Amino acid sequence: MYEIILTSSPEGPMIAFDASTGATVALFTGSRSPCRGLMVTSQGFIAASHVSSNTGTGSIHIYNWHTPTVFQNIPLPEPVAPLAATLDGDFLFAGGVSGSIHSLSLPSGDIIKTCTPYSKPVSSLHLSDDGSLLISGNNDGTIVVIPSFKLVDDSSTCSDPILHKWKAHSDSVTCFNSGICIHTCTFVSCSMDCTCKFWSLSNGITLMRTVTFPCAIFGLVMDSTESGFYAGGSDGFVYKGLMKVGNRKMLEKGKAYELVNLGNKTKSHDGSIMSLVLVNEGRNLVSASEDGSVWMWDVEKGEVIMVLGNDQILGRRSTRSIGDMIVVKGSNVTKGNASSKGGAISGFSSSGLSDEEVIKTLMKITELGNVMDVAVHDKRRAIDMLESAIAMYERLLRLILKEVTKAIEEADHEDEDLDNKGKKDEN
Repeated sequence: MYEIILTSSPEGPMIAFDASTGATVALFTGSRSPCRGLMVTSQGFIAASHVSSNTGTGSIHIYNWHTPTVFQNIPLPEPVAPLAATLDGDFLFAGGVSGSIHSLSLPSGDIIKTCTPYSKPVSSLHLSDDGSLLISGNNDGTIVVIPSFKLVDDSSTCSDPILHKWKAHSDSVTCFNSGICIHTCTFVSCSMDCTCKFWSLSNGITLMRTVTFPCAIFGLVMDSTESGFYAGGSDGFVYKGLMKVGNRKMLEKGKAYELVNLGNKTKSHDGSIMSLVLVNEGRNLVSASEDGSVWMWDVEKGEVIMVLGNDQILGRRSTRSIGDMIVVKGSNVTKGNASSKGGAISGFSSSGLSDEEVIKTLMKITELGNVMDVAVHDKRRAIDMLESAIAMYERLLRLILKEVTKAIEEADHEDEDLDNKGKKDEN
């Protein structure tokens, strides 16, 4: 299966690398994406958080693999950073600076719901392996777990969607990882407080283990056998954690992890490691640093075997910082399908569709969006006209009622005058 390593940056552009050769195969321009602001949906679209350098406004940029520029811009009421997508690719979650989580429908980009579980910015979002739970963390170390259906079902209220909420760390939550070997309800949270904590949701909230590091941790990935993990530190080192035990009972008893330094404390990035991914069937680890460097490691030897980005496309090593890195897999492409000129990637689609089918689908989506916009505009005009007509009829009814009331009062006065006159004549 062909793998692409995709990196984003607050300075732009997004860069895609071939996971087997390390060559730069695509550049995607137009986005300034903050930390954790990168996601690929199952439909084969790239979603990137974007904060305008001119206005500071927030939006989400949607890309396809066939063009290097933004395919769709989704405006948002505030800047957002972390993103998460449902397994079917129909919904996207975005964490905002206000502490709100926005749920968007794709491909329309409509905001279905906005829930605000925090008073401080959302720093990390993660969807459980089965897609049932959205796990979020914020800048003060609080973790919130929400059933994902409560955020995508527009018929349900959002008065109290939170399943669990607790103070997990003393500083900002930086990333999550779930589906760890013990149980699908187990996940790990990393923080700037220099700890990674393993949690179980099987029976409420259970802290299974705390692993303390000499620095803040921004990225974590489980190894291919899930018997250990790799953690990226703010000191530029990659730490390897080896579980001495692999069963739940022993882990709950507090058995320690053995921490070793990948590279034997001699090889480190010049900046914080923002993200880690495993590629090539777990044989290689890729570390992306805030200093812009992207390294590929041989995990067995603990050595850097490749520096990504040193090729003719970029011209020189990138000086941009890196905010996020993910791996995208496509089963229907070969290495020869990737462009070698840094444009879009020809033939790459994780949805299993051909280039022509994808382009036709995108055109239909665009046409459908235009038709829906016209229909919505016509509907609003009709509603406005109806409201104006109702207001006019209300004014007319008030005038008629006023005239009728006046006529009744005058008639009553005339009757009283006639009665009084009749009484005088009788006297």
